[in-house]
Order: sequence, then structure tokens, then C-alpha cells
Amino acid sequence: MADSIFTVKDLSFAYGKQPVLQHLDVQFQQGKITTLIGANGCGKSTLFHLMTKNLKPDAGEIRLGSENIQSIRPRDYARQVSIVHQYNTAPADLSVGKLVSYGRTPYHTMGISANPREDEEKIRWALEITHTQKHKDKPVMELSGGQKQRVWIAMALAQGTRTLFLDEPTTYLDIRYQLQILKLIRTLNREYGITIIMVLHDINQSLYYSDEIVAMKGGKMIAQGKPEEIVTPALVKEVYGVDLQIRRVEDKPFVIPV
Repeated sequence: MADSIFTVKDLSFAYGKQPVLQHLDVQFQQGKITTLIGANGCGKSTLFHLMTKNLKPDAGEIRLGSENIQSIRPRDYARQVSIVHQYNTAPADLSVGKLVSYGRTPYHTMGISANPREDEEKIRWALEITHTQKHKDKPVMELSGGQKQRVWIAMALAQGTRTLFLDEPTTYLDIRYQLQILKLIRTLNREYGITIIMVLHDINQSLYYSDEIVAMKGGKMIAQGKPEEIVTPALVKEVYGVDLQIRRVEDKPFVIPV
């Protein structure tokens, strides 16, 4: 079994008096693609924001390796973990190349790079692997939604981390770009060993492109494991509150959404 890279222990969080996560325990394995699934309001996005240090837990802890992430400085955390949020904006005149170069910021001191050659190599690789090199000199805002998403992923990859967080990376994209993004994610994991932790809205994409699923309901984890082992009509009923049939496609469960 792969080693745990993140350990969530007895985690609780509330917005005001409204509890969202309640004594949550879950582990995320190094080298895997793990996807959080669940109905709206189940707590998966809140967990994502806690793990990416946008929120602080009310109780419990999240450990990266042996260290509580709350004790890790933002700069040091950004050298270990890169993040692509669901909503991203850029100035109208900012070029693709410039945006991707911002991924190297955690390695700069007062705007000066300690290793300009490494910066160039990481930026070039990030542009190449995301197929955005040809857009390098274009303003980001001139690109299509799918192209923009690949650029934001490129900026995260330029950080050179071994873990990548993605918050609903296919939302609002047409099916062609959704598949391009998902295949890119798989390539990053399979060929480059990057651990992926993401939230996906589409349950079938979650099942097909993930090594592990974390199913959530009411702020708690109700199941974790390989999609083909844990996803059943009963689980779908518990998570989403609907009765749906499941078929097998390439030995993966496929939920019939009608």
C-alpha cells in the first residue's frame, strides 16, 4: 500500500453556528489520484479549503507527512503543494507566459530567483505538458475556458511540487475540454508521479479517472477505497439520495444517471 501523504484527524469546522465537518478522519495516499465526491453541502469543498490552508479548523488537525500544516509557513507549503482553485482571474493584459512564471514565486526572495535556470526549465516543462506553449505570448483573457484551465494548471505545475490540488477542474467546460483536462491529470499522475487530490462534480468522471474515492455526507466520510470496490447502488443512494443503476465499463462502475 502507498504511504499516506496527508492525514486528517478528528477534523471539525463550522461556519458560525452551522457545523460543516464533524470529527472527520481520512488519509490520502501518496502517488494516487484521490477524488472527493458527495452531494452539495456535504463538506467536500470545505475539506478542500482546509487542506489548502484557505481555512483553519476549529478542532483536529491535518498533517502533511508528520507536520501539522498549520505550522508550515505559506511559502514552504507552496514548495510542497500546488493548488488550482475553481474560480481564477487574471488582469486583462497578463500573458500566459507571465502567469505561468508566477508559479516560481515561492522560490524567489524579494522578487529575485535563486536559480533562474531551474525557473526556466520548470516553466518550459509546465507549458509543454499542458500544451499551452503556443499561447505563451497571448493574454490569458483571450483564451477559451478550456485553454485557461490548462494555463492555471501550468502555473501550479511550475511550482515543481509533488502534490496537486484541483477544485472541480472540469466545471463549466464542454465535454472535449473536460476529457482533455482529465487525461492531463492522469498523465501527470502516471508518468510524473504527482499525487492528485481533487473535487469533481461528475460522478462518472470521478469513478473512471480516480484510484481512490472519498465519499462524504453530512460532514463525515462514509466510504473510501477503489471505485470498483466501494461504489454500489446502496452507496449512491446514501450519498446522493437517489436510486440509480450501476453498470461496468472497463471494470469500472458507471452510474446510469436517469
